[in-house]
Amino acid sequence: MFRFEKLIILLANRFNWIAAGAIVAMMLLTSADVILRIFRHPIPGTYEMVGLLGAIAISFSLAYTSVEKGHIAVEFLFQKFPKKVRFFISAINDFLCLFLFGLLTWQTILLASDLMQSGEVSMTLQMPIYPYVFGISIGCGLLSLVLLKDFLKSVSRVATK
Repeated sequence: MFRFEKLIILLANRFNWIAAGAIVAMMLLTSADVILRIFRHPIPGTYEMVGLLGAIAISFSLAYTSVEKGHIAVEFLFQKFPKKVRFFISAINDFLCLFLFGLLTWQTILLASDLMQSGEVSMTLQMPIYPYVFGISIGCGLLSLVLLKDFLKSVSRVATK
């Protein structure tokens, strides 16, 4: 379990760096487009690229955010429960989220496969869309692995307490 946990955390960290790179690319592309618009030479497809990079930035940062517990949580009522009840609620929550993001991973893989077979491309740049959808499925799949790790840890806590 410990090696699995370390691998998941390492992957989440690496994917978060890719997400950070996508945000930097969005910033640079948008800034260059604004500057070039002053000289009447905008960058074609900026809106498309920013949207696609945004999808990568969000999906690749999901797992790291979950590892770091950086999401918003309402703990006021939760902290009033005994430890065993908190671990049980956490296990249920982790399982439900694991199911949801596992389903999302599966469905985005199916969507990306359909987009690849149909040859769908973006409107302005005529770039294939399916690699970005596969990227979303990878990000959701990695989050599913983080949630699996958290679920197994919560179940072991319920069993030992």
